[in-house]
Amino acid sequence: MPEGDAVHRTAAKLRRALDGHVLTRSDFRVPRHATADLSGRRVLENLSRGKHLLTRVEGDLTVHTHLRMEGSWQIFPARAWLPRGDQVRLVLATAEVQAVGIRLGMVDLLRTADEDRVVGHLGPDLLGPDWDAEEAVARLLRAPERTIGEALLDQRNLAGIGTIYRAETLFLRGVWPWRPVGEVNDLVGLVSLAQRLLEANKDRAGAVTTGDRRQGRERWVYGRAGRPCRRCGGRISRGEMGANPQERLILWCGHCQPR
Repeated sequence: MPEGDAVHRTAAKLRRALDGHVLTRSDFRVPRHATADLSGRRVLENLSRGKHLLTRVEGDLTVHTHLRMEGSWQIFPARAWLPRGDQVRLVLATAEVQAVGIRLGMVDLLRTADEDRVVGHLGPDLLGPDWDAEEAVARLLRAPERTIGEALLDQRNLAGIGTIYRAETLFLRGVWPWRPVGEVNDLVGLVSLAQRLLEANKDRAGAVTTGDRRQGRERWVYGRAGRPCRRCGGRISRGEMGANPQERLILWCGHCQPR
């Protein structure tokens, strides 16, 4: 699933294509909003909130989308042929371009004043103006017995982190993923590191956490199961965390992240 930095870049792409322009056509290919028509309305702004996208248009309306596992937004010329089949979920067109939502996991149309219905549950956004490390830690500590690995992916605690940045952050802090939240030293330092990692990658494709952008050297543990740890030479382990059906991939070094 795209993480906060990738969603941040998607919002920037939609801003460049749509902000300030009048929609000439909208096509909601989801049953709930199939009859909605936004044509004639100006796009006010596109922004990300954690892993969510909000497209605000005139008339107190917001289009809320979520990419989930396979979704993306693509920009095509106004007269271009669009992908065939049922993969297109939403089209927002202007006189110059078509913004096409492909395989979007969520598509909602609601009043802008009601955005809290879809994003109000989220914790501080790692890439947003509301980022507050102390608030994120306070939310994490509401369940001190929960594993830190599961708690970091709970978007109600902090919004935007996914499996890549979870694994990399815990490795860099030397924290075993199954350690209870209440037993983790310096939670403020941990979430602040996660924020800095996303911030460093928000304007470029691909997560680089080692400081080395060369292919195959970008990350410490993610994508390196069974390979030698870059620090100690031990074997990188791979597993899953979370209760069914919410299991998520986790990678760690048993030596650098001891129990």
